[in-house]
Amino acid sequence: MEATLASILAASTPLIFIVIGETITEKAGVINLSLDGTVLLSAMVGFAGAYESGSVIVGFAAAALVSALAALLVAYSSIALRLNQVAVGFVLFQLTGEMSAFLGDPYVRVPGPTVTYRPIPLLEDIPFVGKVFFQHDLVVYGSIVLIFVTYWFMFRTRRGLKLQAVGERPEAAHSRGVPVNRLRYLYAAGGGALVGMGGAAYSLGAKIGWSEGHTTGLGWIALAIVIFGGWHPYRAAFGVYLFGALQFSAIKLQDVFPDLTQVLGTLPFPIMIFTLVLVYSDQVRSLTDRYPALRGILGSDPPSAIGTRFDVD
Repeated sequence: MEATLASILAASTPLIFIVIGETITEKAGVINLSLDGTVLLSAMVGFAGAYESGSVIVGFAAAALVSALAALLVAYSSIALRLNQVAVGFVLFQLTGEMSAFLGDPYVRVPGPTVTYRPIPLLEDIPFVGKVFFQHDLVVYGSIVLIFVTYWFMFRTRRGLKLQAVGERPEAAHSRGVPVNRLRYLYAAGGGALVGMGGAAYSLGAKIGWSEGHTTGLGWIALAIVIFGGWHPYRAAFGVYLFGALQFSAIKLQDVFPDLTQVLGTLPFPIMIFTLVLVYSDQVRSLTDRYPALRGILGSDPPSAIGTRFDVD
């Protein structure tokens, strides 16, 4: 049991970074639909950077930079060029995906550096908890810390309230002196950097190495989990670990049903989409209307100004 939970925790780490990063970006009112291609490109750049430099730190930094620039491009196209964020995101999705295949060709199936396993002394010896949480690498530990820090920042700090304001009521925020567009640039870049770190975590830790289409589909699942999580760090993390558990179960079932190997491998994806549809169903909405206490658990209302442009007079 401990080994299973530890495996799910470790395998979910890249997606935690990606989902939390996109949650921050969307909370600020910017929707980055280039995510699937951006994750591919950052996974490639992260591996290539670590391979060429011999340092996984350089790989993570390079991946974060590339992904931050992609998110900034989406924000700039909306704020400065007054283009549609969704359309730009789709174009960028295609471009970054093709770039990852073209630029990553020299690194296909090339052995490279990986994140170092670092169990935490003393804590790793705690029964059950130690094996599940404290026998991993620094990236896994960082993903867990990121969930709690993001929640604290969003809901317990003044800057977090400003972040929510620019995504919910930009006009009201502007009237109170909040630099709406500047903060949208900032959080688009910050969220994009976390997405890039997730891509690097995939190629340097979860599925070591690089090959064309290495993370295909992960970005779309991340976007679905952001919605499923109601743009809340804790619920988003739950969605990630749920998806990780589904993937782990699908792998285990392949030994039981060998004839369904190809079907079982893709099963977690439609299950997550079905769950997302269920969250938005009329039945769930009527349930939350009847029992308001459930709204925080099952409700999934997006930031009011997401995907919109704010023009300063």
